[in-house]
Amino acid sequence: MTFLWMLGGALLLAPLAHASPQIHVGGVYDYLDAGQSSYIKQVFNEGASTAFVKVDILEMVYDVEGGYREIPLKKSPDGTAPDGVVASPARLIVPANGTRSTRLQFRGNRDRERYFRVRFVPVMPQTEDEFALSEQERQAYEYRLASGVHVLAGYGTVFFVRPGNTRFDTQVQEDVARYSLRNLGNSVVVVDEFMDCAVGTPHDCRRPLKHHIMAGRSFVFDKAPGREYRFTLIEGTVKNAIEIKG
Repeated sequence: MTFLWMLGGALLLAPLAHASPQIHVGGVYDYLDAGQSSYIKQVFNEGASTAFVKVDILEMVYDVEGGYREIPLKKSPDGTAPDGVVASPARLIVPANGTRSTRLQFRGNRDRERYFRVRFVPVMPQTEDEFALSEQERQAYEYRLASGVHVLAGYGTVFFVRPGNTRFDTQVQEDVARYSLRNLGNSVVVVDEFMDCAVGTPHDCRRPLKHHIMAGRSFVFDKAPGREYRFTLIEGTVKNAIEIKG
């Protein structure tokens, strides 16, 4: 059985059968606010067989140009625990048409905002892994799936850990041709459901988009004649609906 991993709302592909597990995890973006130390993430299985899911976490480190690399978690200064986000549990057995949860816990310094890639990867269980299946149980599960072609779909999400002293400061600049939002705070703000529509024709719109504006960066768009722009600016728990006409 072969698999192909695709990032984002990600897929692990192998051929489709009715008995396959089919997991999903809700939103692709999650946020740990300043007053929180952990976050519950649910994994749903809408398939007809049990899903064995492992949770993998890497830290996303951004450079000055806005690119990033994903690196393994480092150890805390005393060497006793990872410095970053850990999943508890990191292995989930999700029954058919059922739900299981994992707790994403942050351990480390929150003097700045940090970003993590959290992957929920369905796997075929092995006797040496942490699913604690006997060899007989493992072979029985593999036999049930081996009778057809399967799709095992996994998801890659982004987990934002806000600084302990979170501060929002979004500055707006607008002229006849452009609109700009600059994030002068120290935590990400979200431009949600950004709609670019024809004036007077509310259903004539381009596909809605979501934009994350990280600290020190800007979101800018040109205002075209005959177009109007609608979106929600989200600063933590505060949401503001904004409408702009070109």
